[in-house]
Amino acid sequence: MEVTLSHTSGAQFVGETGSGHAIVIDGPEDIGGRNTGARPMELMLLSVGACSAVDVLHILRKGRAPVVDCKVRVKGTRADTDPKVFTDIALHFTVIGSGLKASQVERAVQLSAEKYCSASIMLGASARITHSVDIEEPAAP
Repeated sequence: MEVTLSHTSGAQFVGETGSGHAIVIDGPEDIGGRNTGARPMELMLLSVGACSAVDVLHILRKGRAPVVDCKVRVKGTRADTDPKVFTDIALHFTVIGSGLKASQVERAVQLSAEKYCSASIMLGASARITHSVDIEEPAAP
């Protein structure tokens, strides 16, 4: 796996992935950025949320759970001093489906957290990571 970052101006970079996708990354104005893209640490939270959500959906679908949607809110708390690493990361899943079993959803989240999500397991070496779940029925048509 490989990515390439190309400086454009100020604190802005364009990141290109080996799979052919690009993303703008920028910093705040006080360090020379223009706030035109995601911050690097925001991308880390997006990564852990996406990694976990992909796992949860895959596990639920493999188990034939009637899941129709999954949303994840990720909140990170950083240390006050440099290097200002994440000390706590909280993932809150909202899983939507008709008649979903809480035990099945909670097990999918647990499997992602403990076995499958590389991003979560890697960040868990330095941050306390917690998971919570809400299950909702789909909106009526």
